Order: sequence, then C-alpha cells, then structure tokens
Amino acid sequence: MSVADTITNQDDMTRLINEKAAAAFLGYSVRALQNWRYRGGGPKFVKISQRSVRYRRKELIQWAEENIVSSTAEY
Repeated sequence: MSVADTITNQDDMTRLINEKAAAAFLGYSVRALQNWRYRGGGPKFVKISQRSVRYRRKELIQWAEENIVSSTAEY
C-alpha cells in the first residue's frame, strides 16, 4: 500500500457521512440509528445542528467491533 493510499484510507475513515449512508454501512435502518441516538447504546455521532447528524466510518466500525460476541451468554 502506498503512502497516498494510506492517506486516502485515513481520510475515508474520518470523513463525515449522513445517517442514511451510516445505516447502509452497518446494514441497519435509519430508524434504528435514530432510536440508538435517543436511547443510547449506538455508535458515536456528530451533531452538526439541531437537524443534522453525521457519523464517521471509524466510529461505526469501532462500535461494531465492541459488540462482537461468540455466544448469547456473553451479551
């Protein structure tokens, strides 16, 4: 991997994406993200304004990694 590829990958991981793209990235609905924001427990997000929410891919991946379990007993 070249230095340019590494920089591009890092930029892609920190770029802010809207909730529709975040939901598609995770394989969930936009409504699920909205519920997690309201109730807590979902991925970290950036509140740009009263009606504008964004996510970073690295936060979505980190949240998914933190929720990996090998059996229902672990949950």
